[in-house]
Amino acid sequence: MQSSPQQYIVDEKGNKISVILPFSEYQQMQEDLHDLAVIAERKNENTHTLHEMKKRLGSNL
Repeated sequence: MQSSPQQYIVDEKGNKISVILPFSEYQQMQEDLHDLAVIAERKNENTHTLHEMKKRLGSNL
């Protein structure tokens, strides 16, 4: 993801309260967050080796 110049909205004291970014960058961040949520949900699932998967897929072809 290529970073664009950062723009901020600040309050009357100069504290950053919001950020402005290109919509495409926002969409990419949303997709990344979704992917991380899916990974977190599935972290306790059983895993399979590549050999096991090739064997399973080969029998179904």
